[in-house]
Amino acid sequence: MNVAIFSKSFPEENAAPIQQIIKGLENKHAGLLFFEPFYRKIKDHVIIKGDFKLFNSYDDIAGEVDYLFSIGGDGTLLDTITLVRDSGIPILGFNLGRMGFLSSISMDHFTKAIEKLHKGKFELDQRILIKLHSSKDLFGDLNYALNEVCIYRKSPQSMLKIQAFIDGEFLNSYWADGLIVSTPTGSTAYSLSNGGPIILPGSQNFVITPIATHNLTVRPVVIPDSSEIRIKVVGRSPEFHINLDSHSVIADSSVEFLIKKEKFKINLIQIEGESYFKTIREKLLWGLDIRN
Repeated sequence: MNVAIFSKSFPEENAAPIQQIIKGLENKHAGLLFFEPFYRKIKDHVIIKGDFKLFNSYDDIAGEVDYLFSIGGDGTLLDTITLVRDSGIPILGFNLGRMGFLSSISMDHFTKAIEKLHKGKFELDQRILIKLHSSKDLFGDLNYALNEVCIYRKSPQSMLKIQAFIDGEFLNSYWADGLIVSTPTGSTAYSLSNGGPIILPGSQNFVITPIATHNLTVRPVVIPDSSEIRIKVVGRSPEFHINLDSHSVIADSSVEFLIKKEKFKINLIQIEGESYFKTIREKLLWGLDIRN
């Protein structure tokens, strides 16, 4: 098997777990491809036996690798989406971050996870993406996200007025700091922090969640992912942030947005013994009560 290895940062205390991953793959005689900026950070701190290749973009790995390993946290895994795109390359997240909903393989399970992957003891968990069309083409052809589209105020002094339409029908004018449109994957991210519900992967829904809304009767709304959502920001604030996961640009009130489901999906690897409910219980500490 050929494995692409991606990460963004390299604190030196992570040298040992990264070496563990490399050694585990070498023991399975895997072909290794390293994200070049990451390789330049680790090359003096880890030992790599045998030949390997470097990659920088989607074109370097499409059709060339069987799996992509994301080493870091959920933010790191989100950045792999623009590398994988529509190639279907399965992604496995190794958690060196904090929460780790997506990068769920903890350090004490790195070697076991590689062993199970090599033996085919895993399933592919397909996740939908959300796509953003804007009248000024703000994100080019990388206009999709795994977690959410987020509109957020630029100025701390004034809130936004955001008009939302579902399949052409007016939904609401939100007076708020911003608005999140999330996928089921993103329902455990920023949307959850703003009171949004947890939506199971595969439920075929989007969640529209206001951020610090001025009207307390306005609540998150769950809609079918077949819907088209049109967004228009009006009011006193001339500029605001528009985010696709970790990618952000500044827009103004002249821009309209159309949000809908992307045509392709992302494959996340679910190792045998792991599950969505298990991850939720562990990361959100469900059932943990110091009284018991």
